Amino acid sequence: MAYQKKRRRVNQCHYGCSIEAALSVIGNKWKGVILFHLLDGTKRFNELRRLIPSVTQRMLTLQLRELEKDLIIKRKVYPQVPPKVEYTLTEFGQSLRPILLSLREWGAKVMNNAHPL
Repeated sequence: MAYQKKRRRVNQCHYGCSIEAALSVIGNKWKGVILFHLLDGTKRFNELRRLIPSVTQRMLTLQLRELEKDLIIKRKVYPQVPPKVEYTLTEFGQSLRPILLSLREWGAKVMNNAHPL
């Protein structure tokens, strides 16, 4: 069987359910972590790199681009040398705050083995 590249859905009409739609936007290993760090406010690219040391520069760039395309974050480029780029949550992205905080709380329970097996 030939390798098929995974494609993101671009038309919400094709989602099977609302959970699938939500996870297609934030359901990546790094997106939740990026968004969680942006809850505290605007961050520069290198700040995010320091906060998430295990993500590669390429992967961080890709995830930020996807989040920007999905209108979750906005990117502001300052015309200076060296380039200064800042990322911040949009109003729509801020609506993820209670979800991300709940995920953090639930994840802490999982890490403490407080979930039933």
